[in-house]
Amino acid sequence: MTRKRRASGFSLVELAIAIFVIALLLGSILVPLTLQVEQRQIAETQKSMEEIRESLLGFAATHGYLPCPAVSATNGREDRTGGVCSAGKRQGFVPWETLGVSRLDAWGHLHRYSVTLAYASSATPFTTDTPPDITIRTRNSVGALINLTNANIVPVVVLSQGKNGYGSVDPLGTAPALPAGWPAGNTDENTNAAGTATFVSRAAQAAGASGTGGEFDDHLIWLSRYVLQSRMVAAGKLP
Repeated sequence: MTRKRRASGFSLVELAIAIFVIALLLGSILVPLTLQVEQRQIAETQKSMEEIRESLLGFAATHGYLPCPAVSATNGREDRTGGVCSAGKRQGFVPWETLGVSRLDAWGHLHRYSVTLAYASSATPFTTDTPPDITIRTRNSVGALINLTNANIVPVVVLSQGKNGYGSVDPLGTAPALPAGWPAGNTDENTNAAGTATFVSRAAQAAGASGTGGEFDDHLIWLSRYVLQSRMVAAGKLP
């Protein structure tokens, strides 16, 4: 009887060790899989944003101006009244119906959109001398904000607010639930969500990581006025 109990006890120890080893192996497998999913989502979002940029170039080459932001989170037509953006609306969502592109990033958030109003006017078409008013900033090696683009270079920006979704909305126009008090320290994501003509583009930064500007997982893409204008000159829309 004693020998049986000892044998039984030894088997339980072995079983516990086996379960522990299996848990370690599963953990080592699941973490890379999670990273792969995240990388795929980032790649899908970047691809959709590149398609939006190409559509913007094609729209401008066809019409001679850039589209206005979408009417709403549920209406993807550009919000235009006469020859200008309705009520001076420069910020909003990518006009996905007008452009024929995807409205969502890989996390199910609507792509944000900002355009220089002078470049979206069909009443007074812009020229090669028309200055854009969007500025893209980044952070240098010591964390200080610096300009990534010079002034008067960027007429339009497309923004995905990343996995954490701060500042984003879903297809119904609903903002995601966020932890209480969050993200008070997310300075750079706050800038991108503020609806101004200034945006920040920099390397991703995890929550709680050391570094200036706070957590950051936004993705931005923009057009240089020179790329836009050269495409329109080739299409005969600019002299």
